[in-house]
Amino acid sequence: MKRTPDLIETAKSQWQQVRPDLDVSSIDVVGRVLRAAAVLRRRLDVAVADEGLNRAEFDLLCALRRTGSPVTPGRLNELTVSSGAATTKRVHHLAERGLLERTSDGRDRRSARIVLTEQGGEVIDRAFSRDVAAQGQLLAALNPEQRDSLAGGLAELLHALEGSVDSAALDTGGRDVTASGE
Repeated sequence: MKRTPDLIETAKSQWQQVRPDLDVSSIDVVGRVLRAAAVLRRRLDVAVADEGLNRAEFDLLCALRRTGSPVTPGRLNELTVSSGAATTKRVHHLAERGLLERTSDGRDRRSARIVLTEQGGEVIDRAFSRDVAAQGQLLAALNPEQRDSLAGGLAELLHALEGSVDSAALDTGGRDVTASGE
């Protein structure tokens, strides 16, 4: 069964006509990954908005929930692939909402630790449950073999782009994806 050409196929065809001197075959993968990421993000943002969270705040709370222990702001930067300024702003906002606390390190008063509050844990558990359910609905059009194949191919792509994942990051709840908070 032949499927209807998508926007990426149309764009690729147009580029081949405009610039026949270029190999635009990479658009098949890169264009679709970028477009899929944008569509997924837009649709998944709805799932976390019910808790008054944006995707970046959701990712930060997910990182704290997964690690299960207080982390430094620098570690949060790594876990959420965010700048220090962005993390600071999010931590401040989420602390004002009572979802996390920033405390001084007992051994080094210059160092801070960030931890979820009980309310923050409840909020992120609800938001994450809705996010996972929404992910399942978005992927329902793919059968299990297609999902496995796609997951494997994307894992290989990420490995090629990022190199090997830092095993220490995984041991402490680090993330090797940024779109889902998983």
